[in-house]
Amino acid sequence: MQTQVAIVGGGLAGIYAGKLLQSANIEFLLLEARERLGGRILCVDKNGLPSEDGFDLGPSWFWPQMQPAIDAVVNGLGLTTFPQHSEGEVIFQRMSRETPWRYRPSQQEPQSMRIAGGTGILVAALAKDLPRERILLGARAQQIELSSKNVRLMCSKFDGAEEVLVADQVIAALPPRLLAEISFSPAIDAAALERWRATPTWMAPHAKFFAVYDRSFWRAAGLSGTAQSLAGPLAEIHDATTASGMAALFGFPAMGADARSAMGEAVLKRACLEQLARLFGPEALQPQTTILKDWAADPLTATAQDRNGGRHPDASADPWVTGTWRKRLSLGGSEASPIEPGYMAGAIVAAGRAVAEVMQRLDAGV
Repeated sequence: MQTQVAIVGGGLAGIYAGKLLQSANIEFLLLEARERLGGRILCVDKNGLPSEDGFDLGPSWFWPQMQPAIDAVVNGLGLTTFPQHSEGEVIFQRMSRETPWRYRPSQQEPQSMRIAGGTGILVAALAKDLPRERILLGARAQQIELSSKNVRLMCSKFDGAEEVLVADQVIAALPPRLLAEISFSPAIDAAALERWRATPTWMAPHAKFFAVYDRSFWRAAGLSGTAQSLAGPLAEIHDATTASGMAALFGFPAMGADARSAMGEAVLKRACLEQLARLFGPEALQPQTTILKDWAADPLTATAQDRNGGRHPDASADPWVTGTWRKRLSLGGSEASPIEPGYMAGAIVAAGRAVAEVMQRLDAGV
């Protein structure tokens, strides 16, 4: 297969890059290793199945005042948004033997917003008008070779078949650490490769736990659903009730990936419910269901380097590609954004910058 631009990665950044290229009448092919689009954006129902009205296992929020790029995209698509629930008191627990205490925040933080139906709606809306034949699902780039005329991408598919794609330009719309696992010929400059490997992948070390209920009982008790705990296992908890009224709490486990793996999913879920009961009352022990998504266990998100730590990627305007590859390859994933790296807003900014670079090269006949 042959195209002008190959996009590696079908998350938010890759889909948005495809939409920009399509608007500019530039031919592209989008390669996604998963059998679905969205990457770290994944919205599921209470049974854990992909849904157009569910719970965000990946990113949930954006901040319109601080992130105008993502706000413009959401508004341009005509998507309905609603504020993250914050009315009521916040709970703080310092130690397990101490009684949690409640307080009402005195200072209003910038309002975080959610998309009605979940962030998966954003992915679906962006991908809606992309030609199906321009999207290759279940195709994982394994090797990328540079010649004097073009770039060859060798991809492996789930069924064991191999696909060869020839392109003039490549946009890598995936985390730099995952990009570093692809074999390049000629090799990427050592300094650039080291930078890719040193860049944390946002969400990759983390997990999200959801408890789904028949009603938002904490709201009736004057609680916002927000809690912070130094006692664990959840360090940070929020109201995850959907715009359609499906009630839920979610939290981030404080323990690292290895500790979560050693504990096991069933034990961890029980410990999380017991903590919610200590914080919000005994009704928290009776969820309709629970959901745990451990991104560190997802090989298409996390590498071995991501299992420890949770540092946010640093914002930088320095070039991500140098040397031989600088005229053929652009990084367009969220972590490569010069602003808001790791966030959905970063994905929009990075994809836009990568597309601008590619269009400039194509216009110059590179």
